[in-house]
Amino acid sequence: MNPLYDMQGLPPFSAITPDMVEPAMDRLLAANRKTIQQLLTSQTSFTWESLIEPLEVAEDRLSRTWSPVSHMNAVVNNDELRAAYNAVLPKLSEYATEIGQNSQLCAAYKAVAEQPGLDQAQRQSLDNALLDFHLSGVDLEETKKQRFKEISQELSQLTTKFEENLLDATNGWCKLVTDKSALQGLPESALALARQTAAQRDQEGWLLTLEYPSYLPVMTYADDRDLRREVYEAFATRASDQGPHAGKWDNSEAMERILALRHEMAGLLGYANYAERSLAKKMARSSDEVIAFLTDLAKRSRPQAERELAELEAFAAASYELGDLEAWDIAYYAEKLRQKRHNISQEELKPYFPETRVLPGMFAVVERLYGIRIEEVGGIDCWHPDVRFFEIRDRDHHLRGQFYLDLYARPKKRGGAWMDECATRFFTATMDQIPVAYLTCNFSPPVDGRPSLFTHDEVLTLFHEFGHGLHHLLTTVDYPAVAGINGVAWDAVELPSQFMENWCWEKEALDLISGHVDTGEPIPDELYQRIHAAKNFQSAMQMVRQLEFALFDFRIHREYDPRQGGRIYQTLEEVRRQVAVVRPPAWNRFAHGFSHIFAGGYAAGYYSYKWAEVLSADAFSLFEQQGIFDTDTGQAFLNEVLQQGGSKDAMELFVGFRGREPEIEPLLRHSGITG
Repeated sequence: MNPLYDMQGLPPFSAITPDMVEPAMDRLLAANRKTIQQLLTSQTSFTWESLIEPLEVAEDRLSRTWSPVSHMNAVVNNDELRAAYNAVLPKLSEYATEIGQNSQLCAAYKAVAEQPGLDQAQRQSLDNALLDFHLSGVDLEETKKQRFKEISQELSQLTTKFEENLLDATNGWCKLVTDKSALQGLPESALALARQTAAQRDQEGWLLTLEYPSYLPVMTYADDRDLRREVYEAFATRASDQGPHAGKWDNSEAMERILALRHEMAGLLGYANYAERSLAKKMARSSDEVIAFLTDLAKRSRPQAERELAELEAFAAASYELGDLEAWDIAYYAEKLRQKRHNISQEELKPYFPETRVLPGMFAVVERLYGIRIEEVGGIDCWHPDVRFFEIRDRDHHLRGQFYLDLYARPKKRGGAWMDECATRFFTATMDQIPVAYLTCNFSPPVDGRPSLFTHDEVLTLFHEFGHGLHHLLTTVDYPAVAGINGVAWDAVELPSQFMENWCWEKEALDLISGHVDTGEPIPDELYQRIHAAKNFQSAMQMVRQLEFALFDFRIHREYDPRQGGRIYQTLEEVRRQVAVVRPPAWNRFAHGFSHIFAGGYAAGYYSYKWAEVLSADAFSLFEQQGIFDTDTGQAFLNEVLQQGGSKDAMELFVGFRGREPEIEPLLRHSGITG
C-alpha cells in the first residue's frame, strides 16, 4: 500500500519511501485534472460552493501529499529521495502553469467574483486568484503561453539544482583536527560538538564542518588566523568556481540562467523586469519606492557603520597589533571588542539558554500574550528521532493547530531556519482541517548528555520562526488560499516573525525563557544590563550588510539586460561601494550561496525583511507603551493580524492594529541608529 495515495491525518513519515512518490503524484495530478474538467463541463453557472470549494479540496489534497515529500527532501536528503523529488518537479510545474493558463477556468472564477453575498475572505481569495491567472500568462497568445510553460519548468529545475549544489558543497567540506592546540580560543561547547561530530563519523579528534554551529564558533573564537581564513574561504566559496572545491558544485551557470528566464517571463507578462513583476503581490507600489526605501536606510546607517568599523580596526591594531582587518577577522575581533566594552559574549550567555528552559519559556510568552496553551504530544510518526510534536489549544481547550519542531543541525539537512506548511486551515460543511506546521532550525545538538545550549542569537532565530508558525497556526480564516500566511503580501509576511524577536530583549520575558543549565537561576540583573547595553553593538554594520543583500537582489532583477547577462558580481561590487563598509576578498562568492533569492521565494523581495522590520518595530512600540504582556494589546494583535491571515490588505490589517500607517522611527530607535 502506498500511504501517499490517500493522505489522511498527519503524514506517516516512516512509511514514505522514494519509490512511492512519483506514482502517488501522477495519480493525484490526473485526478485533479479530471475534477477540473468535470466542474467546468457539468454546470452552466458557477458559485463558490459549486466551483471554488471542490477545487480547493482537490488542491489541498495535492498540497498535503506533496508537503511531506518536499519537507523530507530538505531535512533528510538522500540520492533516492532527491531523484524522486526531481522527477515530480516538472510535472507539478506543468500542472500549475496549465491551471494558471486555463482561460475557461479563469472565466469561471470571474463569474463567481461578480456574484453578491461573498464575504471579505472569499473576495480576497478570488482577487488573488485572478491576479495569479494573469501572472501565469492566461492572457497570452498560444505560442507565448507555451514559452511561459517552458520557462516555468526550467526555473523549477534550476532553483532546485541551486539548492542541491549548495547542500552538497556544504556537506562536501570538513577538516579533521588532531592537535587540540590548533583550536585554541574555541569554547568548550564548540570543542565538544567537534569531538562528537568526529566520533559520529568514526574519527578521532575534532571535526570542523560548514554547518553553522561548527562554522560560526571558528570565525568568532579561533585564535589561529590561518584556520579562520581556511574555514572562511571554504564557506564563502561554496558551490562556486573558487575555493577548495572550485567548479565541483558550481552554481554559476544556474544563476545566470535563472536571471535570464525570470527576465524573459516578466517580459512575456508585460513587465519591464522581474522586479516589477515581483511587486505585483507586495505592499510596495513601485520599484522606485523600494530603491528609495533601501537607499534612505543606507544613508541613515552608513556613517555610523563606518565609525563602528573604524573603532574595530583601531582596537585590533592597538590591542593585537593587527595591520589589515580581513573578512575572516571581523567576527573574531568584534567579539573581543564586545567583551572588552560590555564584558559579555554569546558563549557566556549559552548556559542561561538551555533548550529545556527556552522552549517552555517561549510557549509561556505566547500563552500570556494570546491566551493559548501549548502541549507536547508523544508517539507521533516523525522523520528523525530528534523531532518533537506539539499542539496549540485556546482558552476553551479547542485544538487550534499542531507543529513539528526540528531544532538541530545534521548532515543531509538544508541549512538555515524556516517554517513551512504541512496542512492549512480549511473549514467547510464537509471539511474540518486544522493547520499543521514544520518549524526547522539548525542549532547545536545536545552534547555529552547535557541539553542543547542556545546562543542569544539562536533564541532570536527560534522566536522568529515561531512567529511565522503562529501566523500559520492561529488563523481563523476558513479558506486555504487566504488562511495563515497564504495570500499575505510578501513584504508583510515577516511582520509576525520579526515582531516575536522583541520579547527576547525584555527582562520580564527573559525571566521566562532563561535559567542556568546547572542551577536553574534566571539571568542576573547585572548580566541583563550588560545584554541590553550590548544589544546594538555594531548594529549599523549589521544594518548595512542586510541593505547590501537587499539592494543587490533587487538591482540584479531590476536592471537585468539580456545583452550583458546578469552582471552579478559587477552589481554586487557597485552596491558594496554604495552601502557596505566591510569589503570581502575578490574570491568571495557570496551570491553562489544566496539561496533566499536563487532557490527560495525572495527573488526581488529580500528587501521584505527590512520593510517588515519597520512594521514589526512600530507594532511592538505599542507594547512598549502599554506593557509587553498587556492582555488587551496582545489580543488586538491576535485579532487584527495573526488570525486574519491574507484575508485583507496588509496595510489595512496594520492600521487596524496600530491605528495609523507605520513609521520608521521605532526601527531606528530599536537598532540604535542615530543618523
